[in-house]
Amino acid sequence: MRTTLDLPEDLLNEAMKATHIQTKTKVIITALEELIRKKKISGLKKYKGKVELDVDMDLLRGRECRP
Repeated sequence: MRTTLDLPEDLLNEAMKATHIQTKTKVIITALEELIRKKKISGLKKYKGKVELDVDMDLLRGRECRP
């Protein structure tokens, strides 16, 4: 989808340098994906301590317990 945006050039350039992304389109897509990812994580944090999981992570990962 084509969209015209008026973005601060210095902000866009700084984002491109910080991420080593070469195109403006890709840096904007990456920023939007990251924003969505952070919002989803933030939504999950409200369940911290409210869900009881009886899971042995060492067993799931195939690790042997150290004595």
